Amino acid sequence: MGSRYPLTNTQSATPRFTVGCDHHGWWVVHDRLGRVGGLFASEAAALHFADEESNHDARAVCRAPYGKYVEFDGASTAAAVRNTPPRRYA
Repeated sequence: MGSRYPLTNTQSATPRFTVGCDHHGWWVVHDRLGRVGGLFASEAAALHFADEESNHDARAVCRAPYGKYVEFDGASTAAAVRNTPPRRYA
């Protein structure tokens, strides 16, 4: 029986979803295509969302590198991973 979602020539070299923390400490799922995404209370919830949205294709989900922050701005498809340090509030 054939796959419902054929993998031939449908996968990009760049993962669709990036999962990481923003400068406030919330977990973010950023969609490179700008279709879905959001803020999550835990890493597990963010990874679960990205996994479900990618039809359980591990190649479509990546974690932001250590020390990088993923910012969620709603609908932008611009690069979401930034080198900005976290803001500290006194």
